[in-house]
Amino acid sequence: MVTRARGEFVLQRLSLFIAIHLLLASANFFKPFNVTYDHRALIIDGHRRMLISGGIHYPRATPEMWPDLIAKSKEGGVDVIQTYVFWNGHEPVRGQYFFEGRFDIVKFVKLVGATGLYLHLRIGPYVCAEWNFGGFPVWLRDIPGIVFRTDNAPFKIENEYGDVEHSFGPGGKEYVKWAARMALGLGAGVPWIMCKQTDAPENIIDTCNAYYCDGFKPNSHNKPILWTEDWDGWFTTWGGRLPHRPVEDLAFAVARFFERGGSFQNYYMYFGGTNFGRTAGGPFYITSYDYDAPIDEYGLLSEPKWGHLKDLHAAIKLCEPALVASDSPQYIKLGSRQEAHVYRTDAHTDALNSTWHGSQSGCSAFLANIDEHKAATVRFLGQSYTLPPWSVSILPDCRNVVFNTAKVAAQTSIKTIELALPYISDVSAPQQFMAQNEDSHIQLSWLAVKEPFSIWSENNFTVEGILEHLNVTKDQSDYLWYFTRIYVSNDDIAFWEENKVRPTVSIDSMRDVLHIFINGQLTSSMIGRWDKVVQPVKFQKGYNDFVLLSQTVGLQNGGAFLERDGAGFRGQIKLTGFKDGDIDLSKLLWTYQVGLLGEYLKIYTQENSEMVEWTDLTHDDIPSTFTWYKTYFGAPGGADPVALDLRSMGKGQAWVNGHHIGRYWTLVAPEDGCQRNCDYRGAYSSGKCTTNCGKPTQTWYHVPRSWLLESNNLLVIFEETGGNPLDISVKLRSDSVICAQVSETHYPPLEKWVHQDFIDGSISVKDMTPEMQLRCQDGHIISSIEFASYGTPQGSCRKFSKGNCHAPDSLSVVAKACQGRNKCNVTVSNAVFVDDPCRGIVKTLAVEARCASSMNISEY
Repeated sequence: MVTRARGEFVLQRLSLFIAIHLLLASANFFKPFNVTYDHRALIIDGHRRMLISGGIHYPRATPEMWPDLIAKSKEGGVDVIQTYVFWNGHEPVRGQYFFEGRFDIVKFVKLVGATGLYLHLRIGPYVCAEWNFGGFPVWLRDIPGIVFRTDNAPFKIENEYGDVEHSFGPGGKEYVKWAARMALGLGAGVPWIMCKQTDAPENIIDTCNAYYCDGFKPNSHNKPILWTEDWDGWFTTWGGRLPHRPVEDLAFAVARFFERGGSFQNYYMYFGGTNFGRTAGGPFYITSYDYDAPIDEYGLLSEPKWGHLKDLHAAIKLCEPALVASDSPQYIKLGSRQEAHVYRTDAHTDALNSTWHGSQSGCSAFLANIDEHKAATVRFLGQSYTLPPWSVSILPDCRNVVFNTAKVAAQTSIKTIELALPYISDVSAPQQFMAQNEDSHIQLSWLAVKEPFSIWSENNFTVEGILEHLNVTKDQSDYLWYFTRIYVSNDDIAFWEENKVRPTVSIDSMRDVLHIFINGQLTSSMIGRWDKVVQPVKFQKGYNDFVLLSQTVGLQNGGAFLERDGAGFRGQIKLTGFKDGDIDLSKLLWTYQVGLLGEYLKIYTQENSEMVEWTDLTHDDIPSTFTWYKTYFGAPGGADPVALDLRSMGKGQAWVNGHHIGRYWTLVAPEDGCQRNCDYRGAYSSGKCTTNCGKPTQTWYHVPRSWLLESNNLLVIFEETGGNPLDISVKLRSDSVICAQVSETHYPPLEKWVHQDFIDGSISVKDMTPEMQLRCQDGHIISSIEFASYGTPQGSCRKFSKGNCHAPDSLSVVAKACQGRNKCNVTVSNAVFVDDPCRGIVKTLAVEARCASSMNISEY
């Protein structure tokens, strides 16, 4: 399925090129099939389908990570992988294309196809996606007559247009019509969609992007209900809290969508990944794009989100024969805020579905309680069902509940970052330090070199006036230097002293970061986005070197008129407080220099790191601003994901073996606004269940394993504000603790319910007993059982305690079943724990276990 129209020029230069290669790439993996749709669903190879999709953006991971991410998505019940096409990654320079490494979309599509999954390609090529400049290459701004995202001859390009269409008036409406005609004219043979496009033309499907889409209806009865972005988390800004969406609410939203007639749902994101390099948009979006997704930034499963959604997907698939057979559900009101939607396979005898899952009749139902506070007991088809608040129960046979969105049986995994030893290897520097680390003393060797505050570039130029940041840098660097000289007379000095005033720099508007240097000294820094800046400065008599350093922290990625959205200074900039009046800085001659000398020389690479004179780092050099640091370290053993702990640093950028791992910044989140206990009930928003108050927004930075050598890995840091590199450490990320709570009232595992069990409209399952399932990440085993209690345990993960009812053999039973294994199942029943510890009371099994690397265990 392909989405978004793209324009004539783009089609010839980028999109057609990709389309041809995708066709060739998929030829060996996908058998030919027809893709159409009707008012109920997408139709693949003649059959309606209920489809679960997971968003994975290929550049936010490495090619070495892709197979595992796709496999974990498929295991989690995903049918489709959704991705954008990132134009500025594929054509960074006009006419020069790049399809290698993290941007090898052909390889990514081949891997998806080889796994047997479908691909939902959002061609764009505008993507938004919290990606730098929304995926547009910055050179696009320089096309004569360009106006982005409207009926504009030079370029026509689109994605998610509905929320900005009104900004362009009649041109916007004409643009939508043109885009539809162009897309359909390609004859791609698959449906086209436009998300958030209420006026999408008849042959284009309009879709929903939101936290909840169960009430969404397309603009025509002839179109199916599609949900292209189900926001399972949210993105994060520097200095912000970390958003989390409870899995109970997310599952509720998905179940309600399919309950009320939806047929395609995509998690944005299923794997969020990392904004490597300078790809983060914003401004001020962090390097991590974890998004609280079911698979975390490092490729590890986020539990219980992944596991609970896996069960949900399995339950929906059990209902698929009835869902695809019914044109619409039967609605039954069960209470003031309770309702049922019923689907029957015998309600629709269209030949379209006559061969899908056979011709047996059947019935599937969803029972919903949309009350945010109270549980409810309802009667449905002669039976009684208890529904927790804000939940949906799924009954594939209209009789047995196999899943409830609020009853989580999946394990909880607690991720930790642990010190990786050995850390730093020898480097050709005599000076060694012993640095205190929270885990141990580790030996570090660091070299340093200062970034010059002077003109060094042969490509510098001098003009009159203040130029706009992006017009000069073309986004080749975050940094743009402005050099000039200011003359201060004796009369100016006397004027300041007599009137007890200081001169100031007055700026009408600026973003994102500004540093002011006078005579080689950093005098002030400003961070943010201001309509007015007034900053006192201090000059000496005579000529003063006056230097401004403008810096971007991710370009705007959304909204109308992006081509007008620049960076740095806007409006008037002047010096005030001089005896003879203000000095209009736009009237002065300025020398411009793009970037840093270290960037230009690429001293972050193994080949070029010796092109400058590094010096031994001394304690007297810490903290130091605008300084490059380098060291070498050995790769940690094993296969666990690797992270740099940069909490001791200030702000800057980091490279490992020449790979740009991203911007870092230790801005601290506000002290308030986080919730001690997150209640899943009720409508979710990005500020509802936040964490990390009073702490730096991001301290750990992903270093993909494929970027590491066995030894002598070059780590280069550019530090702007004055951090301490001696406390940087290399760490391993893993699920060190796993917990679960399963009671007798939970349902048996979903894998026990299979499609073949449909018999005469009902589901059969041999064993209705619930099970606890525990699993360490790959390469790890359950090394110990820290807590186990079958009875009435209290508390939550890492805070469990025994209740009044407790089976004495709980620990030994669980240890025998699980210890030394990667995964295990424990049946939750009296028979397993020898005897009933308290008759007449519903029992729960609570377990906390520790996972350890199987390599370390074997070595021990």
